[in-house]
Amino acid sequence: MHTALILGYSAFDLGLFNDKDIRIDIIKKAIGRDLEGLAEEGVTWLVFTGTLGFEYWVLQVAKEMKEEYGFQLATIFDFETHGSNWNEANQAKLSEFKQVDFVKYAYPQYEHKGQLRDYQKFLLENTDSCYLFYDEEKETKLRYFYQMMKNQADYVTRRLTFEDLNEIVENFSEK
Repeated sequence: MHTALILGYSAFDLGLFNDKDIRIDIIKKAIGRDLEGLAEEGVTWLVFTGTLGFEYWVLQVAKEMKEEYGFQLATIFDFETHGSNWNEANQAKLSEFKQVDFVKYAYPQYEHKGQLRDYQKFLLENTDSCYLFYDEEKETKLRYFYQMMKNQADYVTRRLTFEDLNEIVENFSEK
């Protein structure tokens, strides 16, 4: 296992709109722990899709850990127009996804829904695993992608769940 796709809840899905929210620090602590585990399992490439929220927080933590753990970072956007209508603050975050080791776009622009299905299929076929922040009890549009992963033979999914975050919070409280 060498390549991990990074997917998870958006900041909007989680209701996290302030970058200084303490919950983001807790999520980042979990991300750091999990990225160490992925590195120990031989993951060298982290592949992003450019979604704000969990992916962005993983990108931030991975950049801090890059030198020590040797991570290579890639962003494969669905469309060249991805994020073009975002506000200035989110455009700045988007630019961080474009300043990684490898950047590509699947399509110039959206034309039909089959593109998204093919894009997701491409990502699954070209990664060995996924680091996913998703809980089946808190469904979002990630549900379909998660089902595709579960149906893909020999595809490893490492999930971060709300239960994992609660454990970190409890450990925070004990200190």
